[in-house]
Amino acid sequence: MRTTNSFALLIFIAILGVGVALAYGMYVTSTSWESIWIVVGAFVVALIVAYGIRVANQWDRAVVLRLGRFHALNGPGLFFIIPIIDVVAYWIDTRVITSSFKAEKTLTKDTVPVNVDAVLFWKVLDPKKAALDVADYQSAISWASQTALRDVIGKTMLSDMLEGRDKISDELQKIIDERTEPWGINVISVEVKDVLIPPALEDAMSMQAQAERERQARVILGDSERQVAEKFAEAAKTYSNNPTALHLRAMNMLYEGLKHNATIVIVPSTAVESMQLGTVAGLTALTKQQAGPTGPWSPSGASNP
Repeated sequence: MRTTNSFALLIFIAILGVGVALAYGMYVTSTSWESIWIVVGAFVVALIVAYGIRVANQWDRAVVLRLGRFHALNGPGLFFIIPIIDVVAYWIDTRVITSSFKAEKTLTKDTVPVNVDAVLFWKVLDPKKAALDVADYQSAISWASQTALRDVIGKTMLSDMLEGRDKISDELQKIIDERTEPWGINVISVEVKDVLIPPALEDAMSMQAQAERERQARVILGDSERQVAEKFAEAAKTYSNNPTALHLRAMNMLYEGLKHNATIVIVPSTAVESMQLGTVAGLTALTKQQAGPTGPWSPSGASNP
């Protein structure tokens, strides 16, 4: 890439101006032919000097060829070349450059077509090699990136590609860097932006994920029921060895059932006997005492229906 050389234009105007000034002075004191030759000579000198002056930006390197052979690598700043003999063949940008590349409808290892988009970060470390060893290094690195991406996709399972993008990026960086190192180019990093799969496969994967979550929910529910059953078994062992605890638990269950008015609780006769409530009349008295305004029931109220 050639840049506009404003400094060379300024030198050209300055030399030509000096020549015109000298020609004007000669025109006053001498003939007009001498003045014309001075102007022509000043123009030629200004053109040669301006052509030989080059200015390279901080990030640019100029590859200079002398009579077709490599002569020097100049820049940044001001440098000079010999007109006609020297030629600036390439302007090499040494900054970090980003290039996007992609692979469309490429089969993975498990024969799934995918579209993958990636970004390559690279820079030129050796401008001489980039200019002399490859015809178009930017196009070459683009094709090298695409072929490397297709190779990696063909060797990777779809699940690994969706879950391990960092691993794929590292592998791509290694492969591309090995291919571009002889050209004086260093690959800084590779980032995989997106992996697109067919819509039908997306729906199938979504259903699979939903089924997997439902299975996990059922497993958790079954495990919870098993834990509850184990706790009930432990409680049954405790009640069997402690009748008083069983009596208190039965009384508490009956109390909870009789909290609200118009509540009918049906209990087995064996449970009534275990709670020592006596006959059905005693249970009815207990119900009335619970529903009445006098507050909690008492043993004396149970004997007076």
